[in-house]
Amino acid sequence: MANFDYDIAVIGGGAAGLTVSAGAAQLGAKTLIIEKEPALGGDCLHFGCVPSKTLIKSAHVYHTMKRTADYGLPGLELPPVDFSLVAARIKSVIDKIQVHDSVERFCKLGAKVEFGAPRFVDEHAVELNGKTVSAKNWVIATGSSPSTPPFPGLENTPYITNKELFYLDTLPKSLIVLGAGPIAVEMAQAFVRLGSEVTVIQRSRQVLSKEDKDMADIAMASMEADGVCFYLGASIKQIKDLGNERQVEITDAQGNEVRLTASTLLVALGRQPNTEGLGLENIDINMTKKGIIVDKKLRTNHSHIYAPGDVNGSYQFTHAAGYEGAIVLSNAIFHLPRKADYTWMPWATYCDPELASIGMNEKAAKAAGLDYQIWTELFAENDRAIAEGEECGKLKMILDSSEKPLGVQIVGPRAGDLIGEWVAILNGKVKLSTLAGAIHPYPTLTEINKRVAGSLLSPKIFSPTIKKGLKFFFNLKGAACEPSSEIR
Repeated sequence: MANFDYDIAVIGGGAAGLTVSAGAAQLGAKTLIIEKEPALGGDCLHFGCVPSKTLIKSAHVYHTMKRTADYGLPGLELPPVDFSLVAARIKSVIDKIQVHDSVERFCKLGAKVEFGAPRFVDEHAVELNGKTVSAKNWVIATGSSPSTPPFPGLENTPYITNKELFYLDTLPKSLIVLGAGPIAVEMAQAFVRLGSEVTVIQRSRQVLSKEDKDMADIAMASMEADGVCFYLGASIKQIKDLGNERQVEITDAQGNEVRLTASTLLVALGRQPNTEGLGLENIDINMTKKGIIVDKKLRTNHSHIYAPGDVNGSYQFTHAAGYEGAIVLSNAIFHLPRKADYTWMPWATYCDPELASIGMNEKAAKAAGLDYQIWTELFAENDRAIAEGEECGKLKMILDSSEKPLGVQIVGPRAGDLIGEWVAILNGKVKLSTLAGAIHPYPTLTEINKRVAGSLLSPKIFSPTIKKGLKFFFNLKGAACEPSSEIR
């Protein structure tokens, strides 16, 4: 039997890699973590989820302060935002969470951390900082980075991505955002609320193109009310550097030539896997432009090499990466065959209102050729939403022909939290009748989940047949009040 330096070695200190490393080390496996950046935590902690949600909160508070009159309070005259203070708050939040992802913590768990750029020399070994390191099992969890589209002139024009966005010294006077995916819409709304003039350019004819259009349009309408300007169905012809400004020439949806200028250009047009420089060509790892090809156990074409997280190009969410890390742990350390199942994968976009989903949306059900039905509930009919002035949005439940859930989408206040109840319901195979009969505290936004289930069951419970039967068996006397024609 070959003698390796480590039982398992993990390349990448993000969500997937740290999940594997923490579990493997605590289970007694000799574990190595290799990270090329100067700190653990990955893109999510330093350039993604954590700084973006921190920024969104600051923008939300500032936006709310400007709306005090909407809540029966005195109006306020607010000074402009000092973005350096916002950036300082972002850094403080990252530093606080960084403790959880520190070298010291993982050393206590039993995992060794090394920083550097590894390169595979064979299927079991990498070259790292001038030495060769071997392991029985390898985990490639290097994540992804912002992709740069080949637009004419972009290569000669200064622009930023999410890597630089949260570390700006000053608030951009104006901002052009290329793309309208989750990162793009979240940041467009946050910056317009902080005081930037924001324009979004999108090739497709809706924002958040993977979502159902009726749900995405609700989010977009809110952003437009905040002041974001959208060019949907637009194609980019040329990008230019004008010195103090950036210019983007587009053809809009009507075929008109439009020139747009802004002080800052944000490129948010998808992600690409971080595979360059790893020497994967030396070990013939199968991959595409989207990422490393893996099976349902997250194995590459080499059964001892795994690739969880963004690097495999599937679900690019931090929680998906953590889930896939647990799948790897089960297979590589426990040796219990476990396959990834994404049937009930939830996700959320943290614009205002938030948009959260689990399972199939209507777009996916149509594409699959399924027979389905839709049930909706409006936040405008939820008492807590009314009390808080957050009535924009709705819940949409997709059922198959046998009235079993295919998926749920929510666009509305705290949708990302509300979808959590559906995570438990759908994974636990809880009946909708159980949800409809469960006691929810009043007044809460979660009542919208109970209410949509009740709406499905109500026509059956209060049907003419049931009423007729009850009248026959129990001699019920019927309606005590008939509405007048005026009421009707």
